[in-house]
Amino acid sequence: MPNSSSLLLILSGNLFLQAALALSLTLLLHFIKIPALLLSGLFTYVHPDDVAPNNASSNGVRAAIRRPGTNDSELKPRKKSKERFEFDENKAQIFRLKLSDGHLQTRIYFEDFRSVFNSILVSLSCLLLHRFLPKSEESGVLKSGSFVPILFGFLGVGRIFVLIFRVSFERSASKLSEKHLSVLLGFLGFIVSLGTVHGAVPKWVFDVHFEALHGFEKLFIAIFMGCISCFLYMPAVRIAHAFWLGTDQLRCNLPIVSCGWFARLLLHANYLVMVLTSMLWVKPFTDLLLIDKNSRIENVTKLVGNVGMQKSEFSSFRLWCLLVSGLLQIVSLRSNVQMYLNEAVLCWYQRLHASKVPDLAYSRAKVFLHNHFVCLVVLQFFLPASMVLIFLGLSQLGDDLLTNYEGVCSVLPCSLLDKEVALFMAWWVLFVWTIYTSVTLALFRQGILCVS
Repeated sequence: MPNSSSLLLILSGNLFLQAALALSLTLLLHFIKIPALLLSGLFTYVHPDDVAPNNASSNGVRAAIRRPGTNDSELKPRKKSKERFEFDENKAQIFRLKLSDGHLQTRIYFEDFRSVFNSILVSLSCLLLHRFLPKSEESGVLKSGSFVPILFGFLGVGRIFVLIFRVSFERSASKLSEKHLSVLLGFLGFIVSLGTVHGAVPKWVFDVHFEALHGFEKLFIAIFMGCISCFLYMPAVRIAHAFWLGTDQLRCNLPIVSCGWFARLLLHANYLVMVLTSMLWVKPFTDLLLIDKNSRIENVTKLVGNVGMQKSEFSSFRLWCLLVSGLLQIVSLRSNVQMYLNEAVLCWYQRLHASKVPDLAYSRAKVFLHNHFVCLVVLQFFLPASMVLIFLGLSQLGDDLLTNYEGVCSVLPCSLLDKEVALFMAWWVLFVWTIYTSVTLALFRQGILCVS
């Protein structure tokens, strides 16, 4: 029978605090629907359907979300007529709807987004609490409470990985050529990752250290990095589309397509921080920011001093940049999703004014697909940023976790618990994301690709 002092020690332990936080947040998020609040108020668009298209006396229209190309009557060849063409304005209408909780419930992947949002929020909260709890070197994994954030962190990474695989290869959500290109890029990413973890890539390219990893762990990390390179292609392309439209790079001056000044500021800040953070593990760039202690030019040193940061300051700067970049991507989620929905309006507008007799079948399909897959795109925008934050949190759990898990790590690959590996994985997600986005924007600027 435990005495009162031992019972008080158990109740006041870090494990109890972590478990209480996870349980209370799970119950609270079940009643507070934050994902629905996050997406409510966005504007989506639908094409109207004729109520009675065969009845000449009835010219009413109604907003309907249905799959395009489901006409009952067969297509008949057009007959040339010398009569004057009369434009049917009903065919050129488009309705704007404000998304509400009821609308979101009907979209596919909304339940997945709500569940993964809640689980990631619980994981990040446990990781943040572990950062500020008092820890002792003699305390075990259970007493220190690190078991709970590790468990939720790995569950969060696994769930993100499964979901991003599902949405990347969802049927009709993207072109077949894009899927093939993403697989090719994933294979190239695996080759580069394999060379990086085995030391084939020169040391002056990336500032990484994988000396503590063994053969199977290096292969596991390389495969994981290759999968990230595969799955992030289509989300990064959509982010580039959103940035191109939101910042009005087309100079179309359509208020319904572009966004306001604050959202535009978020898009610019998000991209600039992503580019800066992705360069912090590139060795030539890091050498410019660090103080060169081996400088032998004493006169120059006395004149201007050592310009740069200490190694400890630079490591802290890396962490803050990763944190700010991940948070900025989540903050700009609404703006990116709204630009994705506005892209369908731009397509409708271009098709409407392309010729005297506009063919709106393509724009009708575009509007339907963007409306139908809106929550899928939300997942594509949300999951990479969440992966960055979770890997960043796992890197701050401590350096002695691998020694505490020797029995488990002898069976399962626990290399993600290593501080350097977890930090590098957070950077790799951001680096691949930035490369794909920047290349797509460059192709837009050169006119090779276009938003349509």
